[in-house]
Amino acid sequence: MNKKTKILATIGPASDNLDTIIELAKSGVNAFRMNFSHGDHAYHKSNLDKIKEAEKITGKRLGIFQDISGPKVRVGKLEEMFSLHAGDTLTFIKDEIVGKKIDEKSYKLSINHPEILSLMKEGEFIYLCDGAIRAKVIKASDDEIVATLENSGILTSNKGVNFPNTRIDIDVITQKDMKDLEWGAKNGVHFVAVSFVQKASDVLRVRRILDELGSKARIFAKIEKFDAVENIDDIIEASDGIMVARGDLGIEVPYYEVPNIQKMIIKKANAKARPVITATQMMLSMTENERATRAEISDVANAVLDGTDAVMLSEESAVGKHPAQVVKAMTNTIKEIEKIYPYNRNMECFDETDMVANSTVSLATNIKATAILSITGSGRSAIKMARNRPCMPIYGVSHDEETAHFLTLAWGVKPIMVKEKKDVDFLIADTIVEAYNKGFIDENQTYIMTAGFPTGIAGSTNYIRIIKKDQIDYYKDVVRIKESIKVR
Repeated sequence: MNKKTKILATIGPASDNLDTIIELAKSGVNAFRMNFSHGDHAYHKSNLDKIKEAEKITGKRLGIFQDISGPKVRVGKLEEMFSLHAGDTLTFIKDEIVGKKIDEKSYKLSINHPEILSLMKEGEFIYLCDGAIRAKVIKASDDEIVATLENSGILTSNKGVNFPNTRIDIDVITQKDMKDLEWGAKNGVHFVAVSFVQKASDVLRVRRILDELGSKARIFAKIEKFDAVENIDDIIEASDGIMVARGDLGIEVPYYEVPNIQKMIIKKANAKARPVITATQMMLSMTENERATRAEISDVANAVLDGTDAVMLSEESAVGKHPAQVVKAMTNTIKEIEKIYPYNRNMECFDETDMVANSTVSLATNIKATAILSITGSGRSAIKMARNRPCMPIYGVSHDEETAHFLTLAWGVKPIMVKEKKDVDFLIADTIVEAYNKGFIDENQTYIMTAGFPTGIAGSTNYIRIIKKDQIDYYKDVVRIKESIKVR
């Protein structure tokens, strides 16, 4: 049984060689994430070329997912490591300085986005070292913020800072991100993940940038801030996909709220037919160990049952000791839990394409079709069928490689071929015959096919056909006649 939930794996020092990328793809990876918080453009180009080579060798379409850094807030440089204790005082000043120890109980430092300090109020919290150290603001003025530590910890230069009570409203695209987006457009990445999204306008700004760069990359909004959760409906509407980035999210909101937020976001993304990725620490123990913990296996299983389209590996595949093993463990977990998956949902319809998608899945289920073949111009009709979670696979047939690769992260959709736009009858005939010749369909089985008329127009899917042996034979004859006319 092929799994329907997709796997997104991060490339890093542990996996950035061709043999490992091939092994990961064969083990179940559907798309590779390039983390632009690390590495230069030459490094990422080398990895991109290896992914494309692996694609040729395996014959499997592999999505290329560019995760840009975004405006990560960090402390500045420190003269030395700060050994902090509860009750100590941290003074954040707006000028850029090298942080230093003032006396046994007080320290002075700066952050890389000093404009945030003017937004803070007494009683709000500051988290440092990605949540490990917590401080409460006791004084807020135009010149500085003074906070008292509520627990102990070690602080070093450039560590992450979070403000879970403060609406920071800073630009989500930095100068570095602009250069990285230009690189991605030039090199044809398929997905762009936008970090620290707060509202829909953040996504729309990135879309304008990509349009100006001539990029067709699909935009995934990373949900990792409390205000993004508040604005989730508008963000989903503006995005091509969503990532539940549980790392920073678990600092921005109370940690015990994260499971409910994850389920809520997945449910809303499913309803709007936006592929959703569940990310961060899914099998973190396998960074070092050969086996995942039972809790991690359950975490992956629950994300699958929640309806996530994909699960993501970060450190596990980027720097871990066992990148191939962790993918196999994740694949096996997905396959096992999909045996009890709640298939064949009847999702709410928002437009005519939803109605056609729902009808297709209902028909395929009732006649026990082996698969659904979806000829799709934008990929949306295939994804709208997928949101109903049919028990049979959906074979995606697109008109360009960008759309085919977009489907690599869509639940249950296998992009099997690219066919040029043409008259719908000839398009269907070519698709059926090629799918038969390549072994995707069997004349002894039953299939459902959907297409749009006119072809290649987004939202035009209005054609549903049952395909059996007689239809396959008929379309073989159509193609033979067409070829004979060409020869003449």
